Order: sequence, then structure tokens, then C-alpha cells
Amino acid sequence: MPTPVLYCRDPLNPRRVDEHFAREAQEVRARGGVVGLVDHDALLQGDAQQAVAHVPAGLGSAWYRGWMIPVDRYAALAEALSRRGTALFVAPDQYRAAHELPGWYPMFVDITPASVWRPTKPGEILAAEDLAVLAEPLLPGSGIVKDYVKSRKHEWEQACFIPDLADGVGLTRVVRRFVELQEEFLAGGVVLRSFETFSKLESVAAEVRVWWLDGEPRLLTPHPDSPFECGPVPELDHIGRAVRRLGCRFVTTDVALRSDGVWRVVEVGDGQVSDLHPSSGRGELAALLVGV
Repeated sequence: MPTPVLYCRDPLNPRRVDEHFAREAQEVRARGGVVGLVDHDALLQGDAQQAVAHVPAGLGSAWYRGWMIPVDRYAALAEALSRRGTALFVAPDQYRAAHELPGWYPMFVDITPASVWRPTKPGEILAAEDLAVLAEPLLPGSGIVKDYVKSRKHEWEQACFIPDLADGVGLTRVVRRFVELQEEFLAGGVVLRSFETFSKLESVAAEVRVWWLDGEPRLLTPHPDSPFECGPVPELDHIGRAVRRLGCRFVTTDVALRSDGVWRVVEVGDGQVSDLHPSSGRGELAALLVGV
């Protein structure tokens, strides 16, 4: 049976795949895959049944490929699809483990910047005293703030980078601004990470995105934010061991070469909601999905 891939629909044309994923969906069809449409907006609004209303019944097992979904909404999507005879290849517990830092960090602790976190609600501002306690295991040094899923690295100075984690005033200011800018989209809680210096190409950290399927590296692409179409090829043996310990089916790891020559994992994600670099051909990823 052809492998189904469920894409977000275009909000302006509900019968089509969202423009961002349209070329990839074309490649999936060209390789014999079946494309279904999910209403991402309805899903985020809490109406999972409406979100899958136009997914054909009885598809068997399917991939989701689209915009990020909060873990509770992903679980609702999986349940709604199950009622229509479709099971996602990535179960909700696997999605949470790969998508949120507290899920993947224990398996990668030796090969990723040291991290601490505190569950919070969107808009919740931690007191300066609580932030100081949270940051203490990372002292001394610089750090960054993010939530369980994303940072605001494009607002580097005001909402991401913390020059001195021991500076309570500076720490509180940056974290507060990060929480304000995330608004209702803050995922899980506040994360503090030790800052590490990575090798750069023309002042940009040279990150590589590695796509893993069932514990094996299957595709290497530039990080989506990279201005370059290619970069150095990372050493993957030690990273592969961590990926296999995580035990999730479809995973991406963003890796970069630290200034001391050691490859480090900057971020881990679920492959279903990981983006491709604009220069990357969609055919390779489509073949990976359909070839299951």
C-alpha cells in the first residue's frame, strides 16, 4: 500500500497543500505516495475532528509533515486519526520526546550544551530569585534562554543571549523579554543553556541538519537558517548512539563544530515538523518518507 503523508492544507485554498510544503508533496506523489490534508488552524484551535475531516478513512499508518504542533494537540491529532483508521508512524510519546528538550536532553547530555529548565505557563515571569537558583548549575559563564522547543535567536541581544548568568539583573531582563515575545506560543517552560562558541563561516555558525530514520542517518542538509547551501560533514558515530538511545522513529539533529574541533548537538527535533533549507531538493526527503 502506498505510504500516506499528511500535509497542512493551504488556508486560502483548502483543497491544496500549504504552499510551503507543496513541492515536497509533489515529490511524494511522484514516488507513489498518497497525500492527505490536515487543517492546522482547526487543530491549534482545539478541534481535532475538524482538522482531520478531509483525511480519507482507513489509510493505515501515515506520516505528518507540516508546521509545528504543541504536544497536546499532536496527541489529539493522533486520537482523531485513529478514529478514522489511521495511525501516525510517530506516536505522541515519541513526538514529545524528540520535540521538547526535556525529552531528548538526558540521552544527549554529554554532547550538547548543559541545560536546565523550569515548567512555566505562557506569560509567566519567574522571579529573579527563582532564575538565579535555576541558573546556578550553569555558572560561571554565558548562556541563552529558550523554551522547550524554540529560541528567539533573531532577537539575540534582547531575548536570547545572556552575557553573564551570574548577573541577576541581566538574566531577568533577557528572560522576561523572551517570555513577552513568545506570548501564548511559549512551549513547556523556560530553558537556560550554557553558551558554547562554534566555528563559523563568514560570521555564521556552520550548522548541519541530520535526518535520522529508525536510528540511522539518512539525509544531511544545511540548517534552514544557513546562508550556505553546504557545510562541513559532521562526525556522526557518537551522535548516532544518542539518537538510538532516544528511540524515536524520525528525528533531526542540528549539529555544529565547536571551536575546539568537537562536534556538538545544538538542537534535536521531530522530523515531521523539521524544515528543509531552501536549497535542499525535496525529492530525497520524499523518497525517505515514501520508502518506509
